Amino acid sequence: MNTLMSTELLKLRTVRGPWLLLAASPLLVAAGTSGLVVSGNRPLDAVAQSQALAHVGLASLFSLVFGILAVAGEYRHRTITDTYLSTPARGPVIGAKLLVHAILGASAAVVSALVGLGVAAAWWSAKGVSFAWADSAMWTTIGGGVAWNAAFAAIGVGVGALVRSLVGAIAAALAWVALVEGIVGQLLGDLARWLPFDAGQALGAAAEPMMTDDLLPRWGGGTVLVAYTLVFAVLAVGTSMRRDVT
Repeated sequence: MNTLMSTELLKLRTVRGPWLLLAASPLLVAAGTSGLVVSGNRPLDAVAQSQALAHVGLASLFSLVFGILAVAGEYRHRTITDTYLSTPARGPVIGAKLLVHAILGASAAVVSALVGLGVAAAWWSAKGVSFAWADSAMWTTIGGGVAWNAAFAAIGVGVGALVRSLVGAIAAALAWVALVEGIVGQLLGDLARWLPFDAGQALGAAAEPMMTDDLLPRWGGGTVLVAYTLVFAVLAVGTSMRRDVT
């Protein structure tokens, strides 16, 4: 498995697209944090800190697409045949992709959190307000956001293995987040809390979320997201082992 993970990292070092995608995450967090300060009339207190750093979790959309590229990208560029010829046991190959992309998704979220902390601290200082570095709610929000990114990166690998078409997989994933979960939320109410993006929101939510959605408790969102991650991992491995690559 270590060899397969090293091989996966080597593949990623030869392309720029996935890294440019992850590089957008800190920009989103910085923009979201600045927007919260500039556009809001709320006091810059501990609650606002937690709300600003909740943008780390929202960057999971980039991690989701990053994970999709792991498998669907190989089908797009027709390198998947060489991958499976070099390692005929497809299960470990997908397992390595799941682990590597989950770790990198979490690492990108950590970088985003550091950028967000720097931007927030700078804004707080510019406004003459002391930044509460020891606020536990803020650090809990950051931890939840990092875990959300890791889970969505792994789920993205599963989506890419199931759909295989790069454009189709990305379109389906983003349409689900942007449209389907919203429609289901309107039709089924509280049942939408059990869907992946809402579960992620619960995991990476601020101490007092700016959105009024009825989310699961943080531990509940984390549990549901772990369950989705495991389901997509099992489906990715099972589908890849049975399906022809052509």
